[in-house]
Amino acid sequence: MAGKREYQPPYAVTPAIVTLAAQIGEAVGRLAAVADSPRALRLRRINRIRTIRGSLAIEGNTLSEEQVTAVLNGKPVVAPPREIQEVRNAIAAYDRLEQWQPDSEADLLAAHRHLMQGLIDEAGTYRRGGVGVIAGDQMLHMAPPAHRVPVLMDNLLRWLSVSEAHPLVASSVSHYEFEFIHPFADGNGRIGRLWQTVILSRWNPVFTDIPIESLVHAHQAEYYRALDESTQGNDSAPFIAFMLRMILDAVVTTTPQVARQVTPQVMRLLAAMRGDEMSREAIQGALGLQDRKSFRERYLKPALAAGLVEMTLPDKPNSRLQRYRLTQKGRRYLPG
Repeated sequence: MAGKREYQPPYAVTPAIVTLAAQIGEAVGRLAAVADSPRALRLRRINRIRTIRGSLAIEGNTLSEEQVTAVLNGKPVVAPPREIQEVRNAIAAYDRLEQWQPDSEADLLAAHRHLMQGLIDEAGTYRRGGVGVIAGDQMLHMAPPAHRVPVLMDNLLRWLSVSEAHPLVASSVSHYEFEFIHPFADGNGRIGRLWQTVILSRWNPVFTDIPIESLVHAHQAEYYRALDESTQGNDSAPFIAFMLRMILDAVVTTTPQVARQVTPQVMRLLAAMRGDEMSREAIQGALGLQDRKSFRERYLKPALAAGLVEMTLPDKPNSRLQRYRLTQKGRRYLPG
């Protein structure tokens, strides 16, 4: 028993992860402050639809947000019956999200049963055979043998029950571990994403209605790349960092007062700069970004164009002494 409790999933907490977690904490504080506003209440239903559509779209479901809305409202939809069933199942599962405890095997199996009812024979039970992740004719990942699944899942759920890791980190680690173990015959991706939301919603209830899955769907290639990189390195840090970027973007775009004015990337840049004058390299490093072109095009240039950031040497834009600082307008987007 003691050995099981000592299980530790392999991951490192990098400076980028620490920075992202801090930025998410601030963004969640802003969102919580307006969570009961009329516009925020209207957004909850929209975000739930985006969540369901995003998670299922990753698995190949073709229903649009409008069709998911119709299913939610009990209206007829012309679509493959299996895809309609997937949506109905997801609605039933997400409606029960607040009832489940992250470290409960019984709750996990119940969630899978709701998600996969009528879709596979083994809904709500661990798989009995081997599975792998295949892209075309290439095997991306061969999951552990079926007889190991109960032990591996017991270890993971025990770790969740005692871990002192921040919920942002613990939820991302568990999400990666779900995908590595692949405990079910089908539905592993959607249960991993759902269970991350379960963990996050225990940390802060605002995550019940934040459409993280829709951001993951929009960055699906990066999602699978982060999973593969973590597996190859035997360290889930790349996947943790990826998921935290998705979570931050989802929280920022859900916050009513900034959603239509500032992109998630610019909000991250503003949070990283705070009140300091910083070089391009320093800002990029604080954000944990490797690609200079992506940083310039998606983060710095939009912030400059919106008047949220300014150059300290505007007449010498290419100077090696160039620094950037928040404008008064940019400072208004930061929490007091």
